[in-house]
Amino acid sequence: MEGKPDVTVTSANRKFAAITGSGRKIRDNAADWHNLMLKWEKLNEDGLSAATNIVNIRRSLVEELPSSSSSSSSLFAGGAAELQDECSKLQYVVDKLVVVVMKMERLMRLQQGIQDLDEFQFGPEGRMCPLFHTWKTGQFESTSRFLLDIFSKELKLKQTILQELAHTASADLCMVYLSCWLHQPFVPPQTRMTLEALLLETGHRSV
Repeated sequence: MEGKPDVTVTSANRKFAAITGSGRKIRDNAADWHNLMLKWEKLNEDGLSAATNIVNIRRSLVEELPSSSSSSSSLFAGGAAELQDECSKLQYVVDKLVVVVMKMERLMRLQQGIQDLDEFQFGPEGRMCPLFHTWKTGQFESTSRFLLDIFSKELKLKQTILQELAHTASADLCMVYLSCWLHQPFVPPQTRMTLEALLLETGHRSV
């Protein structure tokens, strides 16, 4: 399990820290969501750096194409090697993002298991008394599903950018790819609010 997010210790936090069973698993899952999203953000920054370098190197190589001098040929070969290096860096980032989403899928399966157990023990409506503040168990499952869907879609977009960026002749299209990588169109603004609500509900954030 990943480490817990940094929070101020309060009496409420201490109370939730002592919780066991399904509540403990849900609380641990919330901390893992926090850490995985932090990891995603760092990898996104690293990927943007590599993608930007790919676009810049390709632009330089295209500018050198009209020249046939030996010095230009040497520079072109060096640029091609540098381009391959940046493509490898971007591949590495995307591979790490795949691992992040796989861990998110695991959290989703764990949360679904908790939901199934809750329904088995208490019926379709679940337990009447919330494990934390106000959420029913199903709300943790729906929140996990929402987050997983977002990052699964964003991963597919980044995989497409990886495949296309180094082979795209259009400068305008390259800028579109960079913009998509930066702004992450499948990750809406409410993603952060959803995470914060999850952390607040499970006692990782003080009320």
